[in-house]
Amino acid sequence: MAKRMPEEELAAIEAVIRDHPEGLGLDDIERLLDLDLPRRTLQYRLKYLVDENRLVKEGERRWTVYRLPNGEEAPAEAGAGVVAEDAIPLSEKSAEIQRYVRQPVELRRPVGYNRAFLDAYRPNESAYFTEAERTRLRQIGTPAAGEQPAGTYAKQIIGRLLIDLSWNSSRLEGNTYSLLDTRRLIDFGEQAEGKEQLEAQMILNHKDAIEFIIGSADEIGFNRHTILNLHALLANNLLADPEATGRLRRIAVGIERSAFHPLEVPQRIEECFDQVLASAEAIEDPFEQSFFVMTQLPYLQPFDDVNKRVSRLAANIPFVKANLTPLAFTDVPAKRYTDAMLGVYELNEVNLLKDVFIWAYERSAARYAAVRQSLGEPDPFKLKYREALRGLIREIVRGRMERKAALRFIGAWAQGNTDEEDREKFREIAESEILGLHEGNFVRYQIKPSEFEAWRKAWAQ
Repeated sequence: MAKRMPEEELAAIEAVIRDHPEGLGLDDIERLLDLDLPRRTLQYRLKYLVDENRLVKEGERRWTVYRLPNGEEAPAEAGAGVVAEDAIPLSEKSAEIQRYVRQPVELRRPVGYNRAFLDAYRPNESAYFTEAERTRLRQIGTPAAGEQPAGTYAKQIIGRLLIDLSWNSSRLEGNTYSLLDTRRLIDFGEQAEGKEQLEAQMILNHKDAIEFIIGSADEIGFNRHTILNLHALLANNLLADPEATGRLRRIAVGIERSAFHPLEVPQRIEECFDQVLASAEAIEDPFEQSFFVMTQLPYLQPFDDVNKRVSRLAANIPFVKANLTPLAFTDVPAKRYTDAMLGVYELNEVNLLKDVFIWAYERSAARYAAVRQSLGEPDPFKLKYREALRGLIREIVRGRMERKAALRFIGAWAQGNTDEEDREKFREIAESEILGLHEGNFVRYQIKPSEFEAWRKAWAQ
């Protein structure tokens, strides 16, 4: 007689996967599951759930993910990351803005860049948000943790944030990758079949830009170095003129389906750009600072292209530095966001964008509170040896060590550089790190693509 499966364990596995409609791999399920199950037992439970049609298995080997059957989850393309527009409540003023910008463009009044819209804002005197709105945002956006170095919170959720923010920001630009496609691209370097190369490039550029913000949390700010480099990362290999990456605009541009005509004189663009950065840097409240940048940077259109992407990632700089919940634009409908930006461009009205921002931030705060809870506290052992592990992996790759040489090297390093009681655990973790190294994660060890490619060839021998 077949042994009966413990239903409480099966239900717990289903519950973990239910919270992730895009699907989860074995490693993620094992990490999130609050059960002390041996890996072989977990694999057996998953196989049973698949055989019983309680789960769906997709992909093979390391690309395998498990998800709930259709009908028990939101559809991957329509539901994951997108909600109906009316889910975002609008004020009467916002509804009025939306009605205006949804008229045919020929019925809307042509307008140019209004310098007074920028000049009228006085940091810490003017305010887009009311005091009550700022208080509410801070309450929901502050994790339950004490004082920590800049970027600590973002680093704790970086695996999820890289996928969420890369996908949502790209989706708002019309990118057709699904959330699962994005995860596979970022985690494994696997491009989705039938998709254009530029879509993969856009997502990978987001990944690089997010890692730049989080990895340089102590140094970044609203200055030329940060914003120009942010543009260079996001625009990499996407512009007709490669020299335009990380450079202020010298050409005239237009906004599709808009009656707005941006500035054309390079000198004035540069003046306004410097003013936007100076004002943003002077703002003390992180939410006001974030929204100011999300409003004024794309309104100026300082770059040939990729302006809104720069503004969305730059809007996260205050949150990363202050260890607040990041803004991942989870579930934001693209049409509502576009309408909000048109309201800024053509009317210099921020109410609709404010409604979108507040709703999106509340959504992100709820999501990452759940993610942070599921992740638990960071492993203190890995934190203790974080830099040592990164340096060790880097040396193995740069030395183009094959498997046996790498394992000997790890053992020798641990023998001479770790406490006796830590030695075996350090070796185990270091071996797992090098065995898990792939195209989607080598950047975190400060390894160059050419170094990784050369090492991979040696490793495969």
